Amino acid sequence: MKTVNLLILSLIAITIMACNQTESKNKPSMTENNTTTGLQHPDWTKNANIYEVNIRQYTPEGTFKAFEKHIDRLHNMGVDILWIMPINPIGEKNRKGTLGSYYSIKDYKAVNPEFGNLNDLKDIVEKAHSLGMYVIIDWVANHTSWDNVWLDEHTDWYDKDSIGNFESPYDWSDVISLNYDNKDMRAAMIDAMVYWIDSANIDGFRCDVADLVPTDFWNDARKQLDKKKKVFMLAEAETPELQKEAFDMTYAWKFHHLMNDISKGEKNATDIVSYFNEQDSLFKSNDYQMAFTSNHDENSWNGTVYERMPKSYKAMAALSYMIPSMPLIYNGQEAGMNKRLSFFEKDEISWDSLKLENFYTTLNTIKHDNKVLWNGDFGGEMNIISTDENVLIIKRFSENETIIFICNFNDSKTNIPLPQDILDEKFNVLFSDGEFMRNEDNALALNPWQFIILKKD
Repeated sequence: MKTVNLLILSLIAITIMACNQTESKNKPSMTENNTTTGLQHPDWTKNANIYEVNIRQYTPEGTFKAFEKHIDRLHNMGVDILWIMPINPIGEKNRKGTLGSYYSIKDYKAVNPEFGNLNDLKDIVEKAHSLGMYVIIDWVANHTSWDNVWLDEHTDWYDKDSIGNFESPYDWSDVISLNYDNKDMRAAMIDAMVYWIDSANIDGFRCDVADLVPTDFWNDARKQLDKKKKVFMLAEAETPELQKEAFDMTYAWKFHHLMNDISKGEKNATDIVSYFNEQDSLFKSNDYQMAFTSNHDENSWNGTVYERMPKSYKAMAALSYMIPSMPLIYNGQEAGMNKRLSFFEKDEISWDSLKLENFYTTLNTIKHDNKVLWNGDFGGEMNIISTDENVLIIKRFSENETIIFICNFNDSKTNIPLPQDILDEKFNVLFSDGEFMRNEDNALALNPWQFIILKKD
């Protein structure tokens, strides 16, 4: 891993006046509705981050071989899990745009020839494994393209309307929905998933629109996959039920939208406290959720981080590393990518600058090296404190370790009085997004959207 020069300063503990504060304590005591999940996560996920790879747009060539050259760089950045967007051939019938949607699958057991071949994919997996990294692939189980190979012999594997026409979910006119009442289709789907473990030695799956597929299918699939190897499963959903037996991780969609709303001034720091109080009642303490400031959907359809979080994108990225979630980096974020990637056309990422590479490397290093920041029950407890609408303080702690995150969610400079338990200890600064001062009232003066990360000395 690349060596990172961290800013080391001393924060002197001084008594100040107590301040009004809203607080959330996490993890809660175990109750009947909040117990450690029976699903055991792969050990290698305990302090992992995840990085999404869009093969089509990653390089001018848009191939597995061209992407493979970047793996050493990503390893040096501290990336742990590579999530590769769908690798399968894309349907041609009713295709959207010139190249079509990655999520219109023509053959579950084939490689998109635009990307290369099976051996090229295997080379990526072997390269990642040699560096201690892991690879999961995107899986589209809810629907296929209109010309999927299954249609030649198995029209009963698909949903049909009252007059016998195939059905498209939502306005996704380039795909048709599968019929999960058909046991043979279910078996074929699991067989196709097993194929990629056997053929390419992948480590798991990110499952598209997972909550549109029956949960009992996923439960069965997980059991069958785990017989091959202990896999990691990510659901594109925010449904607690999916994490009981099938999935290690779901999306933190609500948290993502909350970060967007705070950045626009529509919500504030106290809403984060409310959010985690609600999450504690819905999810178990060992349920992973994926925190993100961008992904392929957000980037292409809702805007770049510079559109949605123009002043706060660094603060929100850092925040995603401080909560009991697995942080996601979407490809190009480390390069400061400031464009919406076209979804159905070639629209490559520019790697001329890596202006945020050190930023993400530092966050990855802090996550790896500090056990209280690890995922789920592997990490420490969390207290969230909001001293006012614009101030967020997160304390992650265990018996032997304490990390403090302080952020100014404000467009103007703010003096932040610190809680007494912070002032009673001495801390070193692990990371600061800019210079900061301690004023005469012994409060921290932080610039707009500035954050600092402290570690107990």
